[in-house]
Amino acid sequence: MEAHPSAVNGHVAVLPYPGRGHINPVLRLARRLAARGLLVTVVLTEEWLSLLSDSFTRPLPAAVRLRTIPDVVPSERGRGADFASFIRSVLVEMGGPVAALLAELDPSPDAIIADSMLPWAPLIAHRMGVPVAAFFPQAANVFLAFQELKTLVAGRSETSELYQTGTDTTRNGDGFLDRLPKAASGHLGDFITHSAGEGMLKAFMDGIAWFSSARCLLFNSFDQLERRAFDKLLRANLSVPFYPVGPFVPDAADDEEAATAPCCKWLDSQPKSSVLYVSMSSFLPVSGEEIKEIAVGLQMSGHHFLWAVRDATNTVRELIGEKGMVVPWCDQPRMLRHPSVGGFLTHCGWNSTLEAIDAGVPMLTFPLMWDQYPNSKLVVEDWKIGLRLGNEEKDGVVREEVARAVQRLMDLDAAESKELRRRAMELKERSHAALREKGSSAMNLDAFVDHLLGKAD
Repeated sequence: MEAHPSAVNGHVAVLPYPGRGHINPVLRLARRLAARGLLVTVVLTEEWLSLLSDSFTRPLPAAVRLRTIPDVVPSERGRGADFASFIRSVLVEMGGPVAALLAELDPSPDAIIADSMLPWAPLIAHRMGVPVAAFFPQAANVFLAFQELKTLVAGRSETSELYQTGTDTTRNGDGFLDRLPKAASGHLGDFITHSAGEGMLKAFMDGIAWFSSARCLLFNSFDQLERRAFDKLLRANLSVPFYPVGPFVPDAADDEEAATAPCCKWLDSQPKSSVLYVSMSSFLPVSGEEIKEIAVGLQMSGHHFLWAVRDATNTVRELIGEKGMVVPWCDQPRMLRHPSVGGFLTHCGWNSTLEAIDAGVPMLTFPLMWDQYPNSKLVVEDWKIGLRLGNEEKDGVVREEVARAVQRLMDLDAAESKELRRRAMELKERSHAALREKGSSAMNLDAFVDHLLGKAD
């Protein structure tokens, strides 16, 4: 039963970083907080409110309020073209309008939950005299990699090269440094530059360092998914407690409202587990040549596929042949849960990875930048629920590689594919178990709310 604003146990303001991969899990967190009797105010830019209004399939609970600040950051539609400028705007321009909005909220917030990439959030919380929690939107393995790199840097006098490259992992006995995000990518030429020549890796590490002043730390993950990382964090004696409360994926009940979409009707006509669902980043640029190679490779594979790609050209539609369907957008969690979908070609954003795990679908990974590279390693090397398309040493793929990889993943009779599916279904059950009433993530979320609002014993 959803809570009503007139009978709440507290008011929490939630501050997401202005990107789909950050806002979507925050809205799912807001739903769960509202179900626990809290009033939740989510702060968005005006543009993001309009983008969400176009894509909502189910109304938010009455206890979840969306409030906006002016569009002080560049448009989402151009974010990938100049990501460095976008980040600068978030760090410099957003804090003031957010602080002004929070000061006017009625009732005043009892606590703040802020994305770990918003380093001005703790200062706002301090001025308001309320506790703040840091929400880390990526894998716990990535968080650990940052902490180990920080320790390594502390022991060196020359840090610039280490920060810029994210290499020098040979001293790491536990193997978390090889889960560092890959700052440079041919898909985003200026990504490595943040400002004044400062490396993106260093900028990100400096940005998330504020978590140590937070009351607690939230992870969009669950105990059984990243057990080794969470055990290491426990042994590391962090200065603040942490809570794995994910995965933040849509409830299965949400799927029914999208079941009449044209792509769903097309999937209904396909055999079980026969379709490869293809979707890459919602904002990162993929070159026209790569799109062409992927399109031809998918057609060459001989398997059916459903491809969600923005601005699909007539050339792409001509290349895919009769086996494929191309749409500009579709409800990804709904697609992954459809019985006809048997694989997922993904850029390996953390949300997409968690949605595939929740659906029990094996993955074909094609990372484009940042944490997508370590996420791909987790999928392929740690959990063994997917295959890597191409390799990390070179950007791009050719059609023959695409065709071979799709065939390996989608051959339901092959031993390799069967094992990937078996392991994917095991992780699916663990994911669902974490969110049940007495599951680890559900209990962690209860404990987090008590801790944040000062109700813990």
